[in-house]
Amino acid sequence: MPTLIHIVGGNRWNGITRYALDICSHFHSRGWEVMALTRDAKAVDSLFEKEGIKLFHAPLRGFSDYTSIKTLAGKLKETEGHVVVHAHGFRNVFTALAARRLSGKRDVKVVMTRHKVRRAVDSWILKIIYRNLDALIFVSRAARDRFVSTWHNRLMPITPEKMHVIHNSLNIPPLPYTPPSAGRPVTAMFHGPIKAAKGLEILIDAFALLKGTRIRLRIVGSGTPDYLDRLRRRAVAKGVVEMIDWHKHTDDPLPLIAEADFGVLPSVAEEAFGLSNIEYMAMGRPQIASSNGAQPEYITDGWEGILIPPSNPGFLAENIKRLALDPDLRLRMGENACKSYSQRLSWPHFIDPLTRIYLGSDRENSQISDPPLEAGGKR
Repeated sequence: MPTLIHIVGGNRWNGITRYALDICSHFHSRGWEVMALTRDAKAVDSLFEKEGIKLFHAPLRGFSDYTSIKTLAGKLKETEGHVVVHAHGFRNVFTALAARRLSGKRDVKVVMTRHKVRRAVDSWILKIIYRNLDALIFVSRAARDRFVSTWHNRLMPITPEKMHVIHNSLNIPPLPYTPPSAGRPVTAMFHGPIKAAKGLEILIDAFALLKGTRIRLRIVGSGTPDYLDRLRRRAVAKGVVEMIDWHKHTDDPLPLIAEADFGVLPSVAEEAFGLSNIEYMAMGRPQIASSNGAQPEYITDGWEGILIPPSNPGFLAENIKRLALDPDLRLRMGENACKSYSQRLSWPHFIDPLTRIYLGSDRENSQISDPPLEAGGKR
């Protein structure tokens, strides 16, 4: 069986860690030899250990970290057969490429996922990395297009057949649509990292325009104590603190989503891909989301949810009220969202092309442009 090694450089739970864990769990369940190279961070390691994923550790400090290169090279020397190393970030890719060279195992396949909407860095060392990567996966067309814009009308140091767009997914069983329970106040829910880029101040300002309604807001996630205090002080100053329920981060937000009527994800930063967005879709919940990143690639405005420009509390409040007061609209959008997730974003749509890349039959999957989606998810 093939061997898969994921380099997980973070020291806390986040979207990238979940992405890696879902992939590792899948291939482990298929009988692959699966390992994760981590920084010996308990918050991360405990989750991989729970899934039966073998761990080994290195500092993962970047380009000058020979210890990590040597550690990974030693592991590569021990492995037999087809080996894939999957990294997230060019520093860890450099570690993988250098370890491949040091180990003498030139047939090791090095893959990276790009999780950002950001231009490529056109430095000499990055050019070497681009040329030696076996596959570069983008989580959205927005992420890919911004990356390649660095070389507008110039020859790229990475060939197009190495680039792949694969939208993220969730390694969960198929979920039937279930409507939220009736007879309680309508609840809008945000979940994710509690930080300024997610637009939470805009969301609190929007609820200040909804005072006097029975609409409630549930905020689920973790952040720094200073920023959480700042948000709570803002809610008090705006007179909406009684409208908000605060919940700490949970590794499984799906039960809380099932209790909510719709999601609100008003990010002010460009999102390369939002796992939170498709969690609402998987649970059959409509959402109000910013349109400033990859969201229009998988959410059609007026079909699975409502797309709005960022940083506009008045427009956000108007659309929160629109969804809250129209249960038929919520039901219709929720059903559409569940169907779109099943037809275009469920786990097989993600893991099948990734498996082809891992095993080398990836040329058929190297499309770097896709036709736009029409309403209802049709192409």
